[in-house]
Amino acid sequence: MTRLLLIRHAEPEDDARGRCYGRLDIGLSPTGLANAERLAESLRNLELEKVYVSPRRRAVQTAAALGGSPSVDDRLRELDFGELEGRTYDEIEREQPAFFRRWMEAPTRVRFPGGESYGELRERVAAAVDEAVAAHAARTVALVSHGGVIRAALTVALGLPDHRAFALDVGYARISVVDSFDGRPVVRLVNGLSADLPLDLGG
Repeated sequence: MTRLLLIRHAEPEDDARGRCYGRLDIGLSPTGLANAERLAESLRNLELEKVYVSPRRRAVQTAAALGGSPSVDDRLRELDFGELEGRTYDEIEREQPAFFRRWMEAPTRVRFPGGESYGELRERVAAAVDEAVAAHAARTVALVSHGGVIRAALTVALGLPDHRAFALDVGYARISVVDSFDGRPVVRLVNGLSADLPLDLGG
C-alpha cells in the first residue's frame, strides 16, 4: 500500500481574495504561515518518505514547514487562468458576462483564454499522482498543492465525472488521504485536519 497525503497550501496573502490566482505567485499571509507551522507540527511524528510540491510560492512555503527537501513538480501547479489571472471576479462578470456565465454554470467545461481547461489540469495531475505512487511503494508521500489540483486528484481516485469536482470541499491547510493498493485507490479522508487522520497512519 502507498499512502498519499494531499495537502492544500495554507491561507494566501490578502491581495488574492476575490481574484483569479492560479499562475500568479502569491505567498502566504501571516495567518497562513502560522497555520502551515501548526500543520507541520501536527504531522511531526509521521514518516514521510517524500514531499512533492507545486512550484507556486504559497505551496512551497507550506511544504517548507514540513521540513526536509521537497521536490518541485510543475504538474502540481494550480489551474492556469490565462488572461484572467489577477483579475477580480466582479471585473470578469462585468467585462465578459457571457464567458463568466458559462464558467459559473459549468466550470469544468470552459477553457480559459490563454490558459488551460480543467481537463488539461486533470490529465497532468493524474500523471503526477501515478508516478508518485509507483515511485514510493509501501511508503507515505505528501503532495502539497492547490484546491483545483486536489479536487482533480480526488475525482480521479473516486471515479467521479468532472462536473462533480466542486462537490468536494478542499480548505486551506486541509488534508485528504488516498491509499493505493496495487494501483487501486481508496479514499480514506477528504478535507480533514490532522486529528482526523486514520488511526493507522504511520511510517
